[in-house]
Amino acid sequence: MHRLFAELEPSLTVSEQNLADRVRYILRSNIFDGAELERLRREAVPSSNENATTGGAVPQVAEQPAHVDAAENTPVVADSNDDGTFSQELEIEQMRSTLEEAIMETRSTPLENRPRIPRIALSKRNRAVVRALNPMLVTYLEASRDLCETDSILFGAALAVCRIIGAKLPSAGRTTGQSSAIPAWRTRIEERIAKARALIDGAPSGWRLLGQMLVCPSRI
Repeated sequence: MHRLFAELEPSLTVSEQNLADRVRYILRSNIFDGAELERLRREAVPSSNENATTGGAVPQVAEQPAHVDAAENTPVVADSNDDGTFSQELEIEQMRSTLEEAIMETRSTPLENRPRIPRIALSKRNRAVVRALNPMLVTYLEASRDLCETDSILFGAALAVCRIIGAKLPSAGRTTGQSSAIPAWRTRIEERIAKARALIDGAPSGWRLLGQMLVCPSRI
């Protein structure tokens, strides 16, 4: 696919990974329906005929977009004997999948129901996760149509980072547990009033009446 794109658009420089991310985002976001994709595929065939060296290469090019989604979802294995490279490719693919799921989830979640993003320690591993996700955001941000969608993309990216590093997230909205909390100053005042009333109850009757007037005049 990258070779075909370079032949059709020689003036544009796009990496193979960036092109794959763009294609996958377009297909999964349903920006074009099936009829529109078929029309674009037919328009691309004549251009490929001009640049093709043999006539047998045309059917292969025409069939490629129909299977591009399945092809792009398959991790690339550089060498079956290189376990380190395979693990790294698989981890990046899992990060990309987590990012995509988080962005889609954020788009369908009302603003008041979004979880509160906790503070994340600036460790070496956390920095590496953020650096790995930053290039993946380019595809989503360039396709963003308004500020609301951009906000969903950035919040989804933060949510993906938390899930990848295993940070704990509250299950409810961002105001959960805060509105019902009793302020500390109110608790201290109520404790002092309770102690004062206990002292007044144990005092002689004359002092008791005076204490009640000082602590709670409305009860007199």
